[in-house]
Amino acid sequence: MSQVVFSSWGRKIVDNRQGGSTEAEGALLKLPVTFDGNSPMAAFMGWDGVIVNDSSVDVVAMAAEYAKRVQEDYCCAKCSPGKKGTRVLQDTLTRIVGGHGEEKDLETIEGLATLLQNCKCTLCMTSAVPVVDTVKHYREDYLSYIRGERKPKPANYKAKLTAPCQDKCPAHIDIPAYIESIKDFRFDESLATIRESMPLPSVCGRVCPHPCETACRRKNVDDSVNIMVLKRTASDYEWQHNQTPPMKPKLRKDKTIAVVGAGPAGLAAAYYLALEGFPVTIYEALPEGFGGGMIAVGIPAYRMPRHILQRDIDIIASMGVEIKYNTRVGKDITLPELKEKFDAVLLAPGAHRSKPMGVEGEDKGYKGFLPGGIDFLREAYMGKPTGMGKKVVVVGGGNTAIDCVRVALREGAEESVLLYRRTRKEMPADEWEVDGADEEGVRFEFLVLPTRIVVDGKNKVTGVECVRMELGEPDASGRRRPQPVEGSEFVIECDTVIPAIGQDPDLAFIPPDMGIDITKWNTVVTKYLPLKNPKGRDLKDDMGNPLSRTLVTDLDGVFASGDAEIGPLTVVACVGNAHRAAKVIQRWLETGEAYLDDDDIMEDVLTHLGVYDKDEQVPWLDSVARANQAEIHGKERASKGNYGEVELGFSDSQAVVEAERCLRCYRVSMVAL
Repeated sequence: MSQVVFSSWGRKIVDNRQGGSTEAEGALLKLPVTFDGNSPMAAFMGWDGVIVNDSSVDVVAMAAEYAKRVQEDYCCAKCSPGKKGTRVLQDTLTRIVGGHGEEKDLETIEGLATLLQNCKCTLCMTSAVPVVDTVKHYREDYLSYIRGERKPKPANYKAKLTAPCQDKCPAHIDIPAYIESIKDFRFDESLATIRESMPLPSVCGRVCPHPCETACRRKNVDDSVNIMVLKRTASDYEWQHNQTPPMKPKLRKDKTIAVVGAGPAGLAAAYYLALEGFPVTIYEALPEGFGGGMIAVGIPAYRMPRHILQRDIDIIASMGVEIKYNTRVGKDITLPELKEKFDAVLLAPGAHRSKPMGVEGEDKGYKGFLPGGIDFLREAYMGKPTGMGKKVVVVGGGNTAIDCVRVALREGAEESVLLYRRTRKEMPADEWEVDGADEEGVRFEFLVLPTRIVVDGKNKVTGVECVRMELGEPDASGRRRPQPVEGSEFVIECDTVIPAIGQDPDLAFIPPDMGIDITKWNTVVTKYLPLKNPKGRDLKDDMGNPLSRTLVTDLDGVFASGDAEIGPLTVVACVGNAHRAAKVIQRWLETGEAYLDDDDIMEDVLTHLGVYDKDEQVPWLDSVARANQAEIHGKERASKGNYGEVELGFSDSQAVVEAERCLRCYRVSMVAL
């Protein structure tokens, strides 16, 4: 069934109250028919209208409750229209549902919508939209209340505050709040807000692909706010001014947790659990000084300086987290032993195993053919011999491939070449990272597919045979499928080939008889809520995973997070996933049940629905140019041994000016169950 009773969402009216048969489409199909897999979602109210799935919903009572939540829970009270206007809206609706309303109150409500257009931000302004829609389309229901013909019935409502940028952030950081603190020169408060959802602020202020900026409403005026660098500003301010982090863990509890892996997911989960007072021990295979997992050995120091990364790790350790380095789970200690020793175990080993390239000769052990991009970056960072020569070819189009060609130059390569089977436009690597490689002198060969490793009589790499490609029809990823051009074979001379086409988690430490299932993509299977859309289709995230996952494995007391659960993604995605894992683990240890709470589910519902509207008209602002951080330019920045940071961040004054561009685009949503 894909029919709704009524919807004004997106300014498009769907009205089946009199027996119509208009089916749901577009955004309406993104909402689940049940909130938690069991409770039917009777109605949804938010910044762009109202959606009613159940004709028995009391829309007037819901509007009154919505206005109450807006005024009492979310209005910042920093401007008169918002503070006073939402209070009048609340009082008016309360009076109506209490049986003391008058018909002229409906005109008052519609007039308030105009008044709220003058608010400091968009929270109160957009909150008037669904209320006015109910007055317009459910007027007879309002009049029934005014005539004393009906009274509200008990109902179950769930509300949540969000923003387009906050929704798009995998860690769901309260971005408008931390930016506003920077605007007011309150850098410590800004960092405190960030740490509520991101315990690695220095890291994500540097290496985050900032998906939040793709959903910044400022883009509808001129350009997105430089959200990532503002995060860096807040975190850098603390250490540059020798400030001590203010966080203090709660009283020590008696339940213990083991975490496999000191990468971003393991560190984040440990941080939030330690703050709650739980003793946490992380088991890390790498030696001391190499905490951070893929951040440490997969992201070069010119992007992520090691002393700054180490500071974030030291802060997490100071919360009471113990990190046992040089301890590989599955070798030095087994997973069953951890399960026996600790009350809960979190699997967060990261994705350190390179994918095979699939070319002739890659499995022959040729000298100069390296195991993979991740291995190359790890050996380079740890100061070990990489096996690299002077003419390096890297195969791949992601950020790891870009890191490899740039590190090759810093390791002394005379020539560093990147081969990619599509064009630059289709590269999954971040555009600014590709630009950086270009500036440093990397040579790009696009629409090229390696087919065979060329060696001399001593099995030493002398080149790689390739074939030219052309783009055909789009494949499952939406990108045009590359196809070989017949007779276009050629050889690129080199002495080193580094495959960097992706990586997988290494889950060999999980015994096959332990009851923990592994997917065909080599990720850990976790339980999820059975959320379906009105057409009966399972709701999934952007990676094709079930939408609301609990991060609970099939083995009682064992949880999974990060790359091992969602597949190889970004630092911020791993942190967001791990923060949820920490909350689920806490609930399990304290109540005996592992579950997602209402806030978790609302978060998923909103993310799947989408909060940002790229077509929204924001015409009333003067254009102000986006500020970009200072950067070291020139090929010399990639000279041998030069791992100095390339991007230099903002000055405090620059950050304040950039923060002033934020439109503070909060939105309030509510569901009726």
